[in-house]
Amino acid sequence: MKKLPLFLFPLLLFTLLLAGCGTTGPTTEESGAGGAAGTAAGGAGGAETSAASQGGAWTGSPLEDPNSPLHEKVVHFDFDSSEIRPEYLPMLRAHADYLVNHPSARVVIEGHCDERGSREYNIALGERRANAVKRFLEAEGVSSLQLETISYGEERPVDPGHNEAAWAKNRRAVLVYQ
Repeated sequence: MKKLPLFLFPLLLFTLLLAGCGTTGPTTEESGAGGAAGTAAGGAGGAETSAASQGGAWTGSPLEDPNSPLHEKVVHFDFDSSEIRPEYLPMLRAHADYLVNHPSARVVIEGHCDERGSREYNIALGERRANAVKRFLEAEGVSSLQLETISYGEERPVDPGHNEAAWAKNRRAVLVYQ
């Protein structure tokens, strides 16, 4: 008689598992106008991403708005250089304005290099790149208390390739908001 309940337990567990996975399609709320608008706006399977995809105003953080200069957080450098290229100045000015207007915001500036050069040299070059961005932001009025730098040298490549295209992507400074 005790064998019967032991036999029923796995069967009951299996039934509960199947019942939990029973719905695979959209619910009646999702299949209405909202789901159709999400699909029409480019969402996958009726998923809505934001009001911005439907022509509305961005309601999230300005740091995540794809139409904002604050969305871009990477500064690329020329080979063996820590000089900020002119095309990155407007983006860095936008970040400086944001940081000045949000004194509680903190940023870690990560310096990176490509794989060429010794480990020690690349750590120093990554530090110079991070410090170049930090000095620029401070010159634009950002408090040094909001900024921190770190150099990863060649240790964290964004592209693991061994060619000029990969190396160009890896020579960078990245703004990481905390």
